[in-house]
Amino acid sequence: MLGRVRLYVCRHAHAGPGDPDDLRELTSRGRAEARELATRLGGERRPPALVLTSPLLRARQTAAVVADALRAELRVEPRLAPGATASDVTAVLAATAVDTVATIGHQPDCSGIALSFAGRDPGFPTGGMLALDLES
Repeated sequence: MLGRVRLYVCRHAHAGPGDPDDLRELTSRGRAEARELATRLGGERRPPALVLTSPLLRARQTAAVVADALRAELRVEPRLAPGATASDVTAVLAATAVDTVATIGHQPDCSGIALSFAGRDPGFPTGGMLALDLES
């Protein structure tokens, strides 16, 4: 990981019900939330240059909207699948050479990651995010 990283911890946008869980798709509401998330991230002083996403479909669909809107690199990261922890995020960041990164993951993982890094949980509705400055 670089000395200082701006990390955007993001929850995927709204998905419909379905089985199997890993193939649940975004709804029309979810597609709108993904566009809103992209707009928020694009308005940041340091928008993400890299979008890392869980391999689950709803997260990949959210990440694709964000990466496309920001012209950011997109990578699927298996360590961001449900159950991801702050340690997983740290390991993923250590393998990148980018200083502005968005992760697209799931709940309750986003809350746990926020608590570990920031000591607080802002709550993560679908399409929600938290910006963090991390030091290595």
